[in-house]
Amino acid sequence: MAIINEFRAFIARGSVIDMAVGIVMGAAFTAIVNSAVADIVMPLIGWALSGVDFSNYYLQLGGESAYASMKAAKEAGIPVIGYGALINAVINFLAVSWFVFWVVKLTNKVRVQKEAVDAIVPSEQEKLLTEIRDLLARK
Repeated sequence: MAIINEFRAFIARGSVIDMAVGIVMGAAFTAIVNSAVADIVMPLIGWALSGVDFSNYYLQLGGESAYASMKAAKEAGIPVIGYGALINAVINFLAVSWFVFWVVKLTNKVRVQKEAVDAIVPSEQEKLLTEIRDLLARK
């Protein structure tokens, strides 16, 4: 029974709940970023590079004849170095990083604007203290 109470106390801690919410939000955000990169950024990069697809760039390590594609070479059992996949992964990483950079930059800008507005609008406690000060000044 003590272990159940300890588990309840563990789950009820705010940091555990915050972490769970962060993980769920991170997973949802990952889907958005992946979609933005796959559906917007990568097609633009492909268009800018005249439709070049790096995924089929490879170096054949053996075999007597050249193969038309990396897939064909692999199916024939020929060892290959798929450097095109690495190029695609690097481009994808840079695109995701660039997208996340702009999301964070815009989020920070909105937060700074909100903090500026919050600094202008006095809190309820500040309003109450101002009223007390004014009442004391009139006496």
